[in-house]
Amino acid sequence: MAEKKIQLLDGAMGTQIWARTGEHKPVWIYNIENPEVVKEVHRAYIEAGADIILTNTFGANRHATANGCSYSVAEVVSAGVSIARQAAKGTAVKVALDIGPLLDLLEPYGDLTEEDATDIFTEQIGAGMNGEEKPDMIVLETFMDLEMMKVAVKVAKSYGVPVLSLMTFEQAGRTLMGQSVEDVAHALSSLGVDALGMNCSLGPDTALPIIASFREHTTLPLVLKPNAGKPIVGKGGAVTFPTSPSDFAKDIEAAFPYVDFVGGCCGTDAEYIKLLREKINQYD
Repeated sequence: MAEKKIQLLDGAMGTQIWARTGEHKPVWIYNIENPEVVKEVHRAYIEAGADIILTNTFGANRHATANGCSYSVAEVVSAGVSIARQAAKGTAVKVALDIGPLLDLLEPYGDLTEEDATDIFTEQIGAGMNGEEKPDMIVLETFMDLEMMKVAVKVAKSYGVPVLSLMTFEQAGRTLMGQSVEDVAHALSSLGVDALGMNCSLGPDTALPIIASFREHTTLPLVLKPNAGKPIVGKGGAVTFPTSPSDFAKDIEAAFPYVDFVGGCCGTDAEYIKLLREKINQYD
């Protein structure tokens, strides 16, 4: 029997919304224009056995909402939190505010200053955390730059809820900005995050060595949230993912002895989460 209980996160949001609507709008815009489809995705993951669902707010910062819509960050993010709370009502499922990286690079690699990044994250995270339906935790995910993650963590930690920090890595074990697992683990541990790990970019098989390396450099809880394999772009731009739900769950099971949170990123759906739930139940 396992000595700890693994918490199950949900799977992809964007691809699931687009599959249901046949559209390809910015994902966060559906919080305003089609909240029922967002709630439907949440409910599918809850029914599959997720312990934690992430709000549909990943890229809903001012740079994104300023392009092509009249909705404010506050409107989009608060709506996303409300929809997730409605979906989880009557269950023990927790709601996490989902925050992604900014598209602009920080100085000296780009024009974004640390002060501006702080202001943008403060607006987005505050929009989710200052309402009556405050999320239970904050998940910072898919960050490629440790310096930007550090800015987001400092803002997130001010709200007094658990903060999970997930970087995305290349198969060689470094972020796109060249930071190693050791760099990430030491920096984020010193900032007081409650859990750390990786998501996106890799499938579960190629992610396993990287998340195992995290355990060598930190005693904090670890999070693994990979893609359903490396995306394959077909004719007409159609994207498919090669890892089946059963293979996905089987591969992640190998990480159970040293991870505390698992879930799915791009290409996953409720079936992936359902099979992970079964694996966790057998393990626990």
